[in-house]
Amino acid sequence: MDDQNKNLILATALSFLVILGWFFFFPPEEPVVDPNATSTAVTQSDGSAVLPPASPSAAPAPAPVTTAQTRETALAENQRLKIETPSLSGSISLTGGRLDDLSLSTYRETLAPDSENVTLLSPVGTDAAYYALYGWAPSGALTYEQVPGANTQWTLAEGDVLAPGAPVTLTWDNGAGLTFSRTFSVDEDFMFTVTQKVENATGTAQRIQPYGIVARHGEPEIEGFFIAHEGVVVMADGVLSEIDYDDMPDFPTVAREAASAEVTTVTETGWVGFADKYWMTTLIPENQTPFTSVVKYVPGADIYQTEARLQPVDIAAGATAEVTTRLFAGAKEWEAIRTYEASGVDRFIDSIDWGWFFFLTKPIFAVLHWLNAIIGNMGWSIIVLTLLIKALLFPLAYKSYVSMAKMKELQPQMEKIKEKAGDDRQKLQQEMMELYKKEKVNPAAGCLPILLQIPIFFSLYKVIFNTIELRHAPWVGWIRDLSAPDPSSILNLFGLLPYATPEPGSIFFIFSLGVLPIILGISMWLQQKLNPAPADPTQAMIFAWMPWVFMFMLGSFASGLVIYWIANNVITFTQQYTIMRTQGYKPDVFGNIISGFKREKKPASDKK
Repeated sequence: MDDQNKNLILATALSFLVILGWFFFFPPEEPVVDPNATSTAVTQSDGSAVLPPASPSAAPAPAPVTTAQTRETALAENQRLKIETPSLSGSISLTGGRLDDLSLSTYRETLAPDSENVTLLSPVGTDAAYYALYGWAPSGALTYEQVPGANTQWTLAEGDVLAPGAPVTLTWDNGAGLTFSRTFSVDEDFMFTVTQKVENATGTAQRIQPYGIVARHGEPEIEGFFIAHEGVVVMADGVLSEIDYDDMPDFPTVAREAASAEVTTVTETGWVGFADKYWMTTLIPENQTPFTSVVKYVPGADIYQTEARLQPVDIAAGATAEVTTRLFAGAKEWEAIRTYEASGVDRFIDSIDWGWFFFLTKPIFAVLHWLNAIIGNMGWSIIVLTLLIKALLFPLAYKSYVSMAKMKELQPQMEKIKEKAGDDRQKLQQEMMELYKKEKVNPAAGCLPILLQIPIFFSLYKVIFNTIELRHAPWVGWIRDLSAPDPSSILNLFGLLPYATPEPGSIFFIFSLGVLPIILGISMWLQQKLNPAPADPTQAMIFAWMPWVFMFMLGSFASGLVIYWIANNVITFTQQYTIMRTQGYKPDVFGNIISGFKREKKPASDKK
């Protein structure tokens, strides 16, 4: 391998090391929360979201700041309708007909047996209100008092518990000839269907506009890591947009919205909502139903809001109008989301953040999911997936390993050429190229597998970091969550000493190596021993230290990713060792790192 290709590999490795190091030692700052601050300002009398204006006039003005309540207190303030499904539990507030209390029955906050279920939606008045609100915006002679809003007291007309196959209906009469009803239904996973209906008995035609809102009070706590999008997701006629919370206050100020807003017209298919790392709440109008997608931030109230505003509806005297919208509220499970996409939700699978290498991350996860269905363990599935990837790349790897073995054989001749050429770089390159040509060696062949591994590594990292299927997924023994770092620590002798493992973020966590990172470092060192060492002393020193630097840096990475890298190193070592033996070389793994081999055949220069 000539200096140019060594420099290429070194530059690639160092670039990768710098990227990992930057995010290891300088993680994104967490948002600073003022402990003396009260809850956010509100825009309706009860603190709910800003309603979409029906005319160029401004929306209702913000109300005074209220004091945050506990979740139990806020839930007890209003009459509620219970929700019970295999996947969800919670309630609908009859005040406003809001879906504002929702927990995920099959997901817990931590691995502790007594851990609470993950809370998705919370009512207004709590510290992090998050809810879905439906209604009709007035138009023409109608006013906000004549249509249902955030404080409307609905009456339960049908059903008592919302469950799969058991819809419930709420009604409200405005006392002026308009009767509104809202029917909720839910499946066994995470999809609600909301049907809004209005009967016009006023004697004159009326014009109103249906809408759906998902609102969050205050910026939610997010991991803030570049590998995962956490914020707004918008699908508009096949075009996906991802918007961070930090960008929403910078939207153009729209006077009629009383907020900073981004407005998108959707003509055929689309959806809009909030996506967390593992959870999502999304408004999904019916296909072929034009609507306006609105993403906005209300500065005075500190509300982040997404809206789906359907086209205005003209209701003749004595007639009835009806619109239906779906609401996804739950976990971003690949199987469930793919099923909803098959049922007509356009590109819904892209609500999972697949990243720039989506052409790799999507098939990688599909294969991983398939393997897990057969094996029943994500950890072993990752190892089998690594075997499949290595088998796919084996033809290229074979040429690379053969080339590297020949390069090692030519090292004595290369050293002689360097001594002979001295400082004459041009002469050195010419004689090197002649040697490569004579011995039929391609010095670049060893670089290709390394370059191909980088996008595959990042793609698998994206899959492991973003897909909920690896959250709290166990492997063996002490590895109970493949999405989290190895919980063992060398500082307490892997549990033999009565000391707790250092918490992530502490200075001691950097030195808190678990079992998997140590095995990773050893596997990288063994693999490195099979490769020709750089002639340059500085490069040789960097390569020698690289396995141990990576061992510390990757110690805080997800266990699933470390398992992949260990499996990849072990398989690579086995392949390379075997191929070298078939080529007549006997690698001396524990010998001198520069010589690295014991000869079993004559040098290539002696061949006739």
